[in-house]
Amino acid sequence: MQYYIGLDNGGTTTKAALFDSRGKQIGCCSTATKALTPCPEFVERDMEEMWEANCQVVRGVLEKTGIEPERVAGVGICGHGKGLYLWGKDDRPVRNGIISTDNRAYRYVERWRADGTEEKAFAISCQHLMSCQPVALLAWLKDHEPKNYENIKYVFECKDYVRFRLTGEARAEVTDYSGAHFMNLKTREYEPELLRLFGIEEMQFALPPLCRADEIAGYVTKEAAAQCGLKEGTPVAGGFFDINACAIASGVIYPDLICMIAGTWSINEYIRREPVLDGNVQMNSLFGLPQYYLIEESSATSAGNNEWFIHQLLPEAEEEAKKRGRSIYETVNEWVESISPQVFVPVFLPFLMASNVHPNAKASIVGLNISHTRKHIARSIYEGIAFCHRYHLERLLATMDERPRAIRLSGGAAKSQVWAQMFADIMQLPIETVEAEEAGALGCAIASAAAVGEYTSMAAAVENMTAVGRKIKPDPKLAEIYDRKYKIYRKTLECLDGLWDQMQEMVENGE
Repeated sequence: MQYYIGLDNGGTTTKAALFDSRGKQIGCCSTATKALTPCPEFVERDMEEMWEANCQVVRGVLEKTGIEPERVAGVGICGHGKGLYLWGKDDRPVRNGIISTDNRAYRYVERWRADGTEEKAFAISCQHLMSCQPVALLAWLKDHEPKNYENIKYVFECKDYVRFRLTGEARAEVTDYSGAHFMNLKTREYEPELLRLFGIEEMQFALPPLCRADEIAGYVTKEAAAQCGLKEGTPVAGGFFDINACAIASGVIYPDLICMIAGTWSINEYIRREPVLDGNVQMNSLFGLPQYYLIEESSATSAGNNEWFIHQLLPEAEEEAKKRGRSIYETVNEWVESISPQVFVPVFLPFLMASNVHPNAKASIVGLNISHTRKHIARSIYEGIAFCHRYHLERLLATMDERPRAIRLSGGAAKSQVWAQMFADIMQLPIETVEAEEAGALGCAIASAAAVGEYTSMAAAVENMTAVGRKIKPDPKLAEIYDRKYKIYRKTLECLDGLWDQMQEMVENGE
């Protein structure tokens, strides 16, 4: 039997998972990747450390599973979208990579919205601007780090940089670059006019040649093989923007399914044959299946907030759970379940890393009183994250011709029965969890299986390598209470809207 490795480069973790040709996960190896925050709003990563982490997890999964490198038929890679990874004319990383939760360029986005640049760009790219997109970060670098800017040889997205280190081939995979304001979504090619609008037209020559997710975009070099343990010459597929990889692994190859990912980012998406052009969704990009566009609403506002709550505010509970041989997540799930949905808990705005309502909005817990315990706060965090997903979902539903038949849920919330049920009750849609421990990595394995000819198409690979797990029906009796809570959540957003810019001034002034 042949095997496939999926590499997943997230915001905080690097993973390699090995799958057989039916999509069964044989083993996984992961390592934490350090986020660097040299200034407020800056979130970066050492690019050499990142490459070494990828090599480490590939070696680790091969050792753990005992699979010989010769039996690995292909490798696929995904990574977080947005952000910026630059390779220099001196054949070294230009600077630290910039992660998708970075907000340094938010003033550029504000200016482009005010002067009409965003509207002109939307007519070509079919997407709204975000401060973490490469075009905004490149404009910032041009003004603030001109020497680094002049040294740029290749502009990479996260996973395209890793693939470059594996293969020595500079390629730009379309699911990522079509969401970065580099491409005309109608011609499916780079658009020089977009770069001119953003004042970075010289970067046209630093954009690598485009490739598809399911084509062979290079082969593991001798040098990379020595570092990561793969066989020299192993095919490497184009791979995906990670939200595409998760949609593929979730079996979302039909327009009547919503893909919802509760990870660092709140990802909410579906596919359709035409982009949404009225401006009412955040992002249109190209999907891994060429006949579809990916319609996306997203923000860095999901389960990463719960991770912060656990690691920063529950260290002794986490230690106690470890001593008892339990997971802290089991404990928190029990806390949440012990508080009835009918009980008022504080409103939690899950904006520790970013926001989907205002570029400077901050995380908040509103409505605390002396009767509230950590259990109430835990439920408020679960609810607040789910409400933020609903905010995005409502924008998607307004663009769909028919109500979706289900939400395919992956990420942290999908692993919790109580949280997955809460998602079903708050969205009032059936939830189907994904039968994949590492959905992003599985999506990559599917792409590599299609690329090397294991299956005749990506769709055929999806049909043979994916499976649905639990199916959870919404409780109609809870619809009214969650609607009332959601209205309070929305009202809280409105009431605090005028506060965020004043707070940001203090952040920037170091007060």
